[in-house]
Amino acid sequence: MANINDLISQAVNAAAGSVEIPQNVKSTVLNGLSSSILGSLTQTATKKGGVDQLKGLLTGATAAASSPVTALASQLFTGNVLSKLNLGGTLNNALTGLIPTILGKLSGILKDQDGDGDVDINDIILTLKGGSKSAGSTSVLGSVLGSIFKKK
Repeated sequence: MANINDLISQAVNAAAGSVEIPQNVKSTVLNGLSSSILGSLTQTATKKGGVDQLKGLLTGATAAASSPVTALASQLFTGNVLSKLNLGGTLNNALTGLIPTILGKLSGILKDQDGDGDVDINDIILTLKGGSKSAGSTSVLGSVLGSIFKKK
């Protein structure tokens, strides 16, 4: 299974095809979408109740359009990327509107990865790292979450 960075990148590229992004800022916009979504996932994981929000989004129990994770990603993207590009309200709205679509593509990726019969923080970490307990590749987010939630 691909790691979360790969999944986000694939979803961003697929969704961005529906919006005409000026070539001179396309790379900035695509990277900004990816980093805003990753930032939202990371920040959400560290907040009280955040693990449940991630679980709801990644299992498909919460629609991406109504998820606080999506709202935070939109806020990060608007503040960190769009506010600096001066693309105009219509294009800004179209680009921000991609975020629920992108996060919706991540819906359902979270399943019982560790075989203990439930979906919990261990499964979130394993999913974000890219698969099963034996997965060798780790993502930045997986590493961050691993250090936050490390068992003692």
